[in-house]
Amino acid sequence: MVHTEETVEEIRALGLRAFAIRCDVTDREQVTGAVERTVEELGSVDILVNNAATLDHVGQFLDQQAELWERDLRVNLTGSFNCAQAVWPHMRTGGWGRIVNMASVAGTLGGFGQASYSTTKAGVLGLTRTLAMEGARSGITCNAIVPGIIGTEAFHMANPVMNERIAARTVFKRPGEPQDIANAIAFLCSDLASYITGVGLYVSGGLELFVF
Repeated sequence: MVHTEETVEEIRALGLRAFAIRCDVTDREQVTGAVERTVEELGSVDILVNNAATLDHVGQFLDQQAELWERDLRVNLTGSFNCAQAVWPHMRTGGWGRIVNMASVAGTLGGFGQASYSTTKAGVLGLTRTLAMEGARSGITCNAIVPGIIGTEAFHMANPVMNERIAARTVFKRPGEPQDIANAIAFLCSDLASYITGVGLYVSGGLELFVF
């Protein structure tokens, strides 16, 4: 939680309240406990960003191990379900809430060698639309971010040749930055987006477009 603690200190330095708590999103009891502590510390839960994800298998479908398939489902999809269900009553009681789920272009385009990951991210988009419909009358919006190639630590640690090939598929011929994702999340959680729900917002540099 090194980066998390650093973020907490940065927030506190601005004179705001913040704390960090470790939570396994596949464990419903831990999720419930994290939400309850958040309510105790901050008074309410108004915003949820489902950003926990894993990619345990990269390889062709026939070689996909069942246990890794199940783990990707538990973390990427069921984890989002667990967290959303835990905060839902608090948002509904307060009459206001913002849920942002992290999807991927792999969930809309598919991904060669990414059967489990692509499946979970497609599921996240389906969950997003359903929560958008069910939450509207309670003042809850639910949207998804659909990232393309983003220059995270994991990206820079990957094969540079592969990175270059993927980045070349974008309109900008480069990966995006983590701040691009943060900006989109901040917008969807703000009152500027109060009439936007059920949307999968591409932050992908046009990776999903036909580029030649």
